[in-house]
Amino acid sequence: MSKRIALVEDDQALRENYISALTKQGYEVLPYANRKSAEQAFAEKLPDLAIIDIGLEDEIDGGFAVCQQLRSLSKTLPIIFFTARDNDYDTICGLRMGADDYLTKDISLPHLLARIAALFRRTELLGLPQQQSDTVQTGELTMDAKRMTVSWKGQPIELTVTEFWMLHAIAKYSGHVKSRQQLMDESKMVVDDTTITSHIKRIRKKFMQIDTQFDCVETVYGMGYRWKNC
Repeated sequence: MSKRIALVEDDQALRENYISALTKQGYEVLPYANRKSAEQAFAEKLPDLAIIDIGLEDEIDGGFAVCQQLRSLSKTLPIIFFTARDNDYDTICGLRMGADDYLTKDISLPHLLARIAALFRRTELLGLPQQQSDTVQTGELTMDAKRMTVSWKGQPIELTVTEFWMLHAIAKYSGHVKSRQQLMDESKMVVDDTTITSHIKRIRKKFMQIDTQFDCVETVYGMGYRWKNC
C-alpha cells in the first residue's frame, strides 16, 4: 500500500511539479491549495506525511496553522515545512510548532525525496518486533526505538520523529559528546546550527514541563551535546 503524502502548496505550477515527482516515486499525493481545504481533509483522515508551505494564498503564515492542527491530531506524524522563506525566524517558528524538518525550495528534488524516505523509515520502526537493543535506559530516562516512546520518571514525553532520534543519539551513549554532525547523521538531517539548536531547546522544554529541575541535556560549547548521568 502506497504512502499518502499531503502537499499543501498554493502555487499551482509547483504543486503539479511535485505531484508528478512524488507520484513517480510510488507515493499517493493529496494536494491542497489553501489552509481551509487542508484542515477540513485532515479532520476526517490523516495522511502518512505532510509537506507544507508557510505562505498559503492570502495567509502569510497559513502553513503554521496547518502544522499546529496536524500536531494536535498526531504527535508523531512526520511534518516537513517546504518554503521559499529562508530565515532563522521562520525556521525556529516552524520547529517550535512541532515540524520535523524545514526545507527551502531551492534544494534538489533528490534531497527532498531522501528526507521523505528517511522520515518514513523512522516511523516504520514503530511496527517492527521489539528487541532488547531497541530500548535505552539511563537513570530516569526510558526510550523505546521501535515504538518511538519516551518517558522520564515514569511520565511520557511526546516528541516529534526528529526530536526522538536526536535525543536517542545523545542518550544511548550517556556521557559521550555528540557533535552536531553526528546528530545530523543519526536523524538523517542536513540542516544548519540554528535548526539543531531549536530542536534541542524544544526537547529540553518538553522535559521541563514535567520536571522543572531537568538539566540532563548538556551543551558542550564548541563540541556538541551530551546526556549527563542524572
